[in-house]
Amino acid sequence: QLQLVESGGGLVQPGGSLRLSCAASGFTLDYYAIGWFRQAPGKERGGVSCISSSGGSTNYADSVKGRFTISRDNAKNTVYLQMNNLKPEDTAVYYCAADRNLFPGIRSSWSRVSRYDYWGQGTQVTVSS
Repeated sequence: QLQLVESGGGLVQPGGSLRLSCAASGFTLDYYAIGWFRQAPGKERGGVSCISSSGGSTNYADSVKGRFTISRDNAKNTVYLQMNNLKPEDTAVYYCAADRNLFPGIRSSWSRVSRYDYWGQGTQVTVSS
């Protein structure tokens, strides 16, 4: 069964950090670009970051640039999202998604939900004092 599983969410104070993980089972992530998305209550799911299949290219939403870092370890079949200096507006359910795509760069449509083939179930991140 092809599956993506997110972990690492939780409750953190403003200014704190969390590292999310996205682990794949049933398939290898080597051929997939991976995107991180988030969805707050009453809002649409939006793109946070993306990393190419090789890990050589990344992109970020303006709202998280300089605070979040995406990385991947293909040997562990896992992608990470390091989130620093968290703000209350970062509160959301975070999802990872896989796009079968060997393009070395990041496509301009990386934040489009319909681009992705597989999705995880999400992990809750709450930033509050």
